Amino acid sequence: MEHLILTTKEDEMLDITQLVREDVRESGIKEGIVIVYVPHTTAGVTINENADPDVVVDLKSTLRKVFPKDINYRHLEGNSHSHIKASLVGSSCVVIIEAGKLKLGIWQGIFFCEFDGPRRRKFYTKILS
Repeated sequence: MEHLILTTKEDEMLDITQLVREDVRESGIKEGIVIVYVPHTTAGVTINENADPDVVVDLKSTLRKVFPKDINYRHLEGNSHSHIKASLVGSSCVVIIEAGKLKLGIWQGIFFCEFDGPRRRKFYTKILS
């Protein structure tokens, strides 16, 4: 399934877990996997803690420090830092489906990661049994 996301900040992490859960529920698949894929070179997807919002704050802060926007990158668009972050985070993740539910840990959520916003973005889910 295709999902549209409108990001509002230069970098943000949006919890998309519920959207993925709804896709799994609508599929009727009880046992299998769901692949979440982001078709962008300056955005990604990851699984991390969604119970404490400070985890996302810390992740974004650390990525900004390690890959600053204002160093002398060669890429002329000025968003090399975003490409690097997206490459490290990755463009897909896979979650097991068991008894019709996502097999995530108690503190885990699925996050769409924007590194070059605000933008109009997409992500896809593919459910396999």
